[in-house]
Amino acid sequence: MKSRTRFIVPKVVRALALFAGLILAVQTVSAQEPIRIGAFFALSGPAASIGTPTKLVAQMVVEKINKEGGIDQRPIQLVFGDTESDPTKALMEAKRLVEKEKVVAIIGPTRTDTGMAVKPYIEDTAKVPILMTVGGDPVIAGGKFGPFHWTFKTPQRTSVAVSKVYGYLKSKNLSKIALLTASDGFGKDGLLWLNQLVADYGLTITARESFNVTDTDMTPQLVKIRESGAQALICWTIGPAGALVAKNVKQLALPIPLVQCHGQPDPKYIELAGDAAEGSIMPSTKLMVADQLPESDPQKAVIREFLSLYEGTYQYQKQYPVNTHSGYAWDAVYLLANAIRQAGTDPAKMRDAIEQTRGYVGISGIYNLTAQDHNGLGTDSLVMVRVEKGKWVLLQD
Repeated sequence: MKSRTRFIVPKVVRALALFAGLILAVQTVSAQEPIRIGAFFALSGPAASIGTPTKLVAQMVVEKINKEGGIDQRPIQLVFGDTESDPTKALMEAKRLVEKEKVVAIIGPTRTDTGMAVKPYIEDTAKVPILMTVGGDPVIAGGKFGPFHWTFKTPQRTSVAVSKVYGYLKSKNLSKIALLTASDGFGKDGLLWLNQLVADYGLTITARESFNVTDTDMTPQLVKIRESGAQALICWTIGPAGALVAKNVKQLALPIPLVQCHGQPDPKYIELAGDAAEGSIMPSTKLMVADQLPESDPQKAVIREFLSLYEGTYQYQKQYPVNTHSGYAWDAVYLLANAIRQAGTDPAKMRDAIEQTRGYVGISGIYNLTAQDHNGLGTDSLVMVRVEKGKWVLLQD
């Protein structure tokens, strides 16, 4: 009898151990279920030079987070889409990510126009958080631009960049300015804030000229500006058009400073403009002058880590040199990841956690969001830089 008992007990123990192992296995699989996040950028079309490296950065930071254990042992899985730099396609991709791919949140798109095409769907139908990597303010402006309850963005607001530029010009006693702005959504947003904030800084606009981003010569507009008595020229556009303006300014020997917008600090600008880039001034994220920052700057350590991965581990620098846009996806992923750690993947709780972000030290600045400000960056997140001998030089405020 005793021998039978000794025989049965080990069987029971083994059965219980097997059962416990099965439970543990199920729990482990459940704990490792990926968190699916949509990430759509301009991977083709005119904005692909910005959208493609943005995708690479998103992949880079997600791999970093996953190697560190993910979020509560759950890996992040990015589900990608290509907006093709087209508003209609961007909306189609947003719908696919939410309705078919069942993502819990979205990062992207790349341009203001595509962001505005997507926003009504996010706000009225999808109701999931979206962290946009677009430059323009309308996506989080409210009023006539519609609600932005679910919509956030990581690049500085246009109003912040305009304030940085105006503050710099005022400090240099340059009070008469001329404006040359693109006719697209980004340029119009710039013009809106350039007009709205000028009186706050005691400046006077002597000329307002515009151009299409596909134009090949801005000389006629610049001739009018030369005759306006302006002491400085502000150009508001992104992409190759800015370099073309710089060339036209040099050809006309316009004897006033050329100030570009916060979308132009990019090695491509210097490459396209050549010698005409020399002396160009613009607001920039600190990423472009990382080695010139004081050790006391709280962003310096974060930027160093970013550059170590981007230029060292992944060597993206060889194909896509670092520019002022490079950190936007890093900040978007971290703002979202921090919110998920705090609140889980329920869309409404995630949204609230993002909105309550305070003191997040990112690549593009230190973020302090509120219900009224779904960006959370101030003028201290930007620095003024100048092109000198083909390099970016930090200017002192």
